[in-house]
Amino acid sequence: MGGVKKRSITSEERAQAKQAEEQSSKAKQEKKGGRLQKREEYRDRVRDEKEALNQLKTSKSLTLYSVARMLGITASAANQFLRSLEAKGVIVKVGGFSGHRIYKISAESAHP
Repeated sequence: MGGVKKRSITSEERAQAKQAEEQSSKAKQEKKGGRLQKREEYRDRVRDEKEALNQLKTSKSLTLYSVARMLGITASAANQFLRSLEAKGVIVKVGGFSGHRIYKISAESAHP
């Protein structure tokens, strides 16, 4: 008729420390999961649209990643920026496929 033996003091301390660590990690996960990430728009990143267009006019063709590199913004922000310029008629799609589009600055916007 045996029972559970009493643990040593060091093993009790380790178990308590491990339990406290698990509780703190759960609390951190709940905090992260509780709030929604706000999606940044390109307007937050591209302060002056005219200045950005002047930088883009120097290149022959525009791709998503070349624009992101030139302006120092993320690819998603560059994609939003390019789509807004295309909607305004500032740039025109000249090629590409499957999400890898190639644009050029339209002749109408090049000479205002």
